[in-house]
Amino acid sequence: MTDVVAQAGARPARETCPARVTRPARVLLTGWFSFLHGEVTAGDMLAAEAVRDTLRAASIPHETAWSPVFRPGALCLEDADPEQYTHVVFTCGPLHSHPAPDGGPSPLLGLHDRFARCRRIAVGVSVPDPADPAVTRFDDLLPRDTAGRAQPAGDLSVHAPLPAPVPVLGVIQTQGQHEYGSRRRHGEVARSLDRWLGTLEAARLPLDTRLDSRDWRLPATPGQLHSVLSRLDAVVTTRLHGLVLALRAGVPALAVDPVAGGAKVRAQATALGWPAVLPYEAVRPASLDRLLAWCLSPEGRQRAADAAARTDGVRPPGEDGLLPGLLRRLGH
Repeated sequence: MTDVVAQAGARPARETCPARVTRPARVLLTGWFSFLHGEVTAGDMLAAEAVRDTLRAASIPHETAWSPVFRPGALCLEDADPEQYTHVVFTCGPLHSHPAPDGGPSPLLGLHDRFARCRRIAVGVSVPDPADPAVTRFDDLLPRDTAGRAQPAGDLSVHAPLPAPVPVLGVIQTQGQHEYGSRRRHGEVARSLDRWLGTLEAARLPLDTRLDSRDWRLPATPGQLHSVLSRLDAVVTTRLHGLVLALRAGVPALAVDPVAGGAKVRAQATALGWPAVLPYEAVRPASLDRLLAWCLSPEGRQRAADAAARTDGVRPPGEDGLLPGLLRRLGH
């Protein structure tokens, strides 16, 4: 046992299988991201990347086991043959023997059972209870923090390479607008957009133009929404005001009109001279990809900036706008 392990809590000595010492190291990298019902966080993935980079630099053969829900087709624990590995490394997250979310047995204890012949190491983990069997059954423990210990270690995620930047997209959809009756295609459009959005290498931020002073998840004022919109790279929307307010913030909008035959979204795009609008009938991944690429291009960003300059709210444009018309009808 290492000194670190001893500090984490006293545990009974275990016999070491000679095979685990004499065979060349071959590592199976695991974490909560490996379990069927395990949670996969950004920190988990970055910690795994840091460990992988360390193993790769040391020329240690290794594979990573992923939840089949999160990464279908990747190596999963069920398919990982314990006889093929000398070590199992478990990284990030807390060590505990609680049951699985579906009420099944503890996934971490199951990992110990399945890979009992391998030397098991936990690194960069939290130890809320050093006496928990999920903790004591590890051969080596390199925790980031342990109950009762004053000196924690830095989280492994800070050692992973910085991820490459990706576009930040605001997504504003509506499932309402029942006034369009049988022409409504909102549900179908939303499902198509959801599938497409899930394929993008982008940061997707769900937004709503609806205001609510009681729910912090929603903007309470137009200014709050504007502040968020102005920080985005583009907006994907099926709402009229998703289009209008994005352009007013100088942000390109990929607008989809969810009404068969077109309705207010397409009409507003025409009024504003905005070309990145797609009718319901043309919603296809290739068409969405093309319009999003244009929105993110220098030309798309410049067109959005020009639209913002024309709709700066200082005064109604021209003499034939809605507000001048209202004043004429009021006899002013």
